[in-house]
Order: sequence, then C-alpha cells, then structure tokens
Amino acid sequence: MATYIVFTRESTQDQGELDTYMRKVGETFKGHPLKILAAYGPQQVLEGDAPEGVVIVEFPSTAAARAWYDGPAYQEVAQHRFKGSRYRAVLVEGV
Repeated sequence: MATYIVFTRESTQDQGELDTYMRKVGETFKGHPLKILAAYGPQQVLEGDAPEGVVIVEFPSTAAARAWYDGPAYQEVAQHRFKGSRYRAVLVEGV
C-alpha cells in the first residue's frame, strides 16, 4: 500500500542551514523507491494558517518510507533542516 510523507515548513529559522539541507537531501534518495509528488508549489490555503511550503513524497510501503526517513544518510542531512526551520512531518498510509 502506498505511503506518503508530508513535510510542511512552518517557518525558516536559519536560511544557511536550510540551504545546506536542500543541497544535500537529493543524495539521500538514491537506492530508495520514492516519488516526489509536490515540492513547494503554489498553494491555495483552504483552512488555517498558510505554511511556507509543502513537500509530499510517495513510497510503495510504510517500511520503504521508514527505511529512507530513519536511515543514516537522511538523518545526517535532516540535522540541517532541524537547525534551519520548523517543520511538521507526517507519515500517512494510502487507501
């Protein structure tokens, strides 16, 4: 069953750290079966406060999503995201 990780950037704290994350995150995708469905495209806010940006990544399964997210390559790069911004990250299974 397809599984999605939805990243919502709430606010930027350190642009330099965020730039480092953006420059390095693509390398962490290698060897993982994922598809980027949306990445910081135009938004139409229907409810609540507008986030700075949204990314939706599709994986073939929850195990595949966790293998990428929990893997050492992504976790090393994610430290720059944690320092550079406030995000929400949610893993959701498809129907």
